[in-house]
Amino acid sequence: MKTENTVWHEQHITKEQRAGIKQQKSCLLWYTGLSGSGKSTVANAVDALLFELGCHSYLLDGDNVRHGLNGDLGFSDEDRVENIRRIGEVSKLFLDAGLIVSTAFISPFSEDRASAREKLAQGEFIEVYIDTPISVCEQRDPKGLYKKARKGEIKDFTGIDSSYDIPQNPEIHVKTAEHSIQSCAQQIVNYLAEQGFIELSFIELSKETNES
Repeated sequence: MKTENTVWHEQHITKEQRAGIKQQKSCLLWYTGLSGSGKSTVANAVDALLFELGCHSYLLDGDNVRHGLNGDLGFSDEDRVENIRRIGEVSKLFLDAGLIVSTAFISPFSEDRASAREKLAQGEFIEVYIDTPISVCEQRDPKGLYKKARKGEIKDFTGIDSSYDIPQNPEIHVKTAEHSIQSCAQQIVNYLAEQGFIELSFIELSKETNES
């Protein structure tokens, strides 16, 4: 239910001005993939690279957000939808502050990801598909969740008894089973530079070319 008797107040300082003073363009890197695919690991590596480059960024991790803002939500389809809705709204506020934002959530439903995209300006939403086979995710199983799901101890687990809508046209397609985390992170940072969200010096560009 929408709150009544509220009016949207325009701010004097724009998103573009806040980002401009940071010498970057705000955007949202929306990481999506199965549990154990490497979303948080890659997102953290990207955040570290951006920090080294002097960029202003922030990472919203799925588990961390469920410890606070979304602590009242479970993992039913309805709660997953609300989880992503809230994250979309919070991300929009961070973008308004001129930041480069990363969200690392399974976000299994394409409709919810599309809804998050629609909240933002054209080009600001960057879908990053962490494409890792479920067999590899189960081998990794860093939290032991797949084992519990297979035993029936966890219900509504994505990839086991809850569906995952594979992104059809992601802006960035990352394969952690084939490339190192650092290589995957560099792929994403290169995309940001190519699209004009950040600027890389000639030295940094040369380094990336030599390491690729």
